[in-house]
Amino acid sequence: MNTRGSIPVVSLLAAASIGLCGCVSTTTGSNVPNRIVGAWLVRDPNAPFPYHMYVFNADGTMQQANPDAGDPHGSDSDGKGIWVANGERIKGKWVEVIADRPTHQFSGRLEISYDITVSGDTYTGTETVLSYDAAGNLAAGPATPAQLVGKRITLP
Repeated sequence: MNTRGSIPVVSLLAAASIGLCGCVSTTTGSNVPNRIVGAWLVRDPNAPFPYHMYVFNADGTMQQANPDAGDPHGSDSDGKGIWVANGERIKGKWVEVIADRPTHQFSGRLEISYDITVSGDTYTGTETVLSYDAAGNLAAGPATPAQLVGKRITLP
């Protein structure tokens, strides 16, 4: 039996199946990306530096960044995470790795879970923050949920 011709077909079908898996939970059901997709300026009143940039990607991933100057003891300016649409709400979680400034050693991580609702070019919601030490033990949290407010970055 000649199986050489079937290998490319099987590979193509597998790649197509994998590619379709990431699209289901982040769309509105008509292959239109969810309203959260895009770049946002976010105000987080509980953070050491209250202004952040969030980017929500159509594949259900997101990035967070804020100036590194917010915390004089630890460096925690960049986070990565995931999100899913749940009706009109967006639920997700992102993680920041923290380094001790004087020693440059890993000192723990923050896990930030959020629940937000988008309305046009703004969103509002809450977040819950858990802090873990370098050994992975819960060090603090959950703190009182903070009220997040996001404004979409748009072209003039």
